[in-house]
Amino acid sequence: MGDFNHPDICWRDNTAEHKQSRKFLECVDENFILQVTEEPTRRGAMLDLILTNKEGLVGDVKLKGSLGCSDHEMVEFRVLRAARRAHSKLTTLDFRRADFGLFRDLLGRIPWDKALEGRGTQDSWLIFKGHLLQAQEQCIPTKRKSGKNTKRPLWMNKEVLDKVKQKKEAYRGWKQGQVAWEEYRETV
Repeated sequence: MGDFNHPDICWRDNTAEHKQSRKFLECVDENFILQVTEEPTRRGAMLDLILTNKEGLVGDVKLKGSLGCSDHEMVEFRVLRAARRAHSKLTTLDFRRADFGLFRDLLGRIPWDKALEGRGTQDSWLIFKGHLLQAQEQCIPTKRKSGKNTKRPLWMNKEVLDKVKQKKEAYRGWKQGQVAWEEYRETV
């Protein structure tokens, strides 16, 4: 939060008149930063900005008049966060502790020919699925997801994160004129 002195920036349209202000806007955009001040803070210009990298982190932004002889408005805001960390309620199968021998044995005991005889596709699928889930429940324990990966989908592994990083670097390079458009598109 601070006085950034870019009175020519129009935050609603994301435009600016001066080169330095456009460069500042570009930097904010490239780093996925949000500006949350909505009202002018000095003589009709929005100079005092609150910048955040997470939507919903800052709220209740209010102007409170000037302090002493200052011609800037005081800006009051709240950093919104949970009082204590919520524990994950997401559970996932723990294949590391699974008993695949018992799993194979349980499914092997079922006389599939008789169980599925004379049944249609849908009925056969439901019977197979029921036996599979029952064996899964007995043989594969579950665990709570914890740590930094609780909000991240299972497919978002290190390889995917590295590719996203490469894409961002290529974009930055293209914006700065160091990477050709074709090379950037190929990376994307």
